[in-house]
Amino acid sequence: MSKKNNPVERLLHEKPYILLDGALATELERNGSNLDDPLWSARVLVEEPEQIHRVHADYFKIGADCAITSSYQASIDGFKSRGIETDEALELMQQTVHLAQQARQETGGKARHALIAGSIGPYGASLSDGSEYVGHYGVDDARLEAFHRPRLEALIAAGADLLAFETIPSLQEAKVLFRLLEEFPEQSAWLAFSLRDATHISEGTTLVECIEALGGHPQLAAIGANCFPASIATTFITGLKQLTDVPIIVYPNSGEHYDPVSKTWSGETACTAFEDIAPEWYAAGARLIGGCCRTTPEQIERIQQNVTII
Repeated sequence: MSKKNNPVERLLHEKPYILLDGALATELERNGSNLDDPLWSARVLVEEPEQIHRVHADYFKIGADCAITSSYQASIDGFKSRGIETDEALELMQQTVHLAQQARQETGGKARHALIAGSIGPYGASLSDGSEYVGHYGVDDARLEAFHRPRLEALIAAGADLLAFETIPSLQEAKVLFRLLEEFPEQSAWLAFSLRDATHISEGTTLVECIEALGGHPQLAAIGANCFPASIATTFITGLKQLTDVPIIVYPNSGEHYDPVSKTWSGETACTAFEDIAPEWYAAGARLIGGCCRTTPEQIERIQQNVTII
């Protein structure tokens, strides 16, 4: 794949690292939206799209180089459960890209060069039971392909600059996603796993095996992990850097524990330290850096302010 089709590579030629945005769904909650719904942030897409636009704009205003769309938990099946038929569901998926594009355009300035990453969350997210942190779905490749294809097609058609395969707990699912992506050879995607620990993805597969399987894929723009405790990020990056020359992406969560049954967060938050340890992540080899659940625009801005060595 040529350089012109890899926006991550292109942007990293212009600057030493890419500052990702932070949480979307929990930021929507902080702003008053109710996400107690199997659709999660996709509920806001249906009922309060202006709130999603607002969060994207907040991140662009503080200097984020990339916005991740609100399509993480959007699926045909999920929308149908709310009485929304396929055509409208596809339009809503495309709207996730358009909302981010509008926020980028309206913010102007440096934001005009920011990327829009179309979020492809895992199959398990649609089950609304925390499966994205476990894997082992017990479904075949055909089921995964049928689930992911419509959203992938919709986000590409809407003009996403690249795709974000994120919180992926299983190598099977990652392989399926890149097999689908091959149907769109001009597109690229980053791959962010969910982690069991610093050397294994959630289902237990080693990072070594994941890199052997997908690390050389020509459409892979970056590889790493998201929604994991920041406390293991440096160890994770250091180990991954020994396995690949592909740009490494990390966007941890706040360090709190999520209960998929009660849909609540508990424990001590560690995200206020992001700005202090982000320079370590860069030094270890990360080149796309941001935050996931329970992180805020203020914390992302502090990463930018503190990583002055870059």
